[in-house]
Amino acid sequence: MNKINFLLKHKLSILGIIVGAIGGYLYYYFVGCASGTCAITSKPLNSTLYGAIMGGLLFNMFEKKNQK
Repeated sequence: MNKINFLLKHKLSILGIIVGAIGGYLYYYFVGCASGTCAITSKPLNSTLYGAIMGGLLFNMFEKKNQK
């Protein structure tokens, strides 16, 4: 039950990670870096991880925080 509560509490951030990872890979696939010297877009793993981090941070901004 504890895992379910965690997923429900952070569902927007998790969605952002998934959407960002897909977006990062699509950016690598369609735009990428032809010369291979770009740090982020030269490899699909780097681009996907960067997109996942940025998506998670972006979607996390819209989560409601409980103030006690």
